[in-house]
Amino acid sequence: MLRKTALIAIVVVLSLAIALPVIAGGGPPPRDEDGNRVRVVVYVTSQGLYYDSIVGPALPQRGPFQQLFPPGTNPDWPDGETLSTEFGPGTPGHKGGRWWVDANGNGEMDEGDAFFSCPLLGPGREEP
Repeated sequence: MLRKTALIAIVVVLSLAIALPVIAGGGPPPRDEDGNRVRVVVYVTSQGLYYDSIVGPALPQRGPFQQLFPPGTNPDWPDGETLSTEFGPGTPGHKGGRWWVDANGNGEMDEGDAFFSCPLLGPGREEP
């Protein structure tokens, strides 16, 4: 189940990165094959907690964003099988669910990356 969730999260993030140029001004939130909003789990490294989330629409590259790491790519959570980030609700640095993913792999927030909404839904929990 956890691997399936991680795989779905990777597919969602990559799909957003590919679709970003087309829907840069926004667009409908992604949906699964049954028409339901895509749900993911995000691990917050500074809190040690997991949060449910619903993937929202792509956003234009304006305003503050927080980095979201695909499974296994966060240096603070290298063995993780879920999406991860440093800051969560109530932590300074949390941007309220405005995320960027380094889709072009250059370590910089710039053109070619994915920008989208994906609010963390509390309360956080210790298990995925």
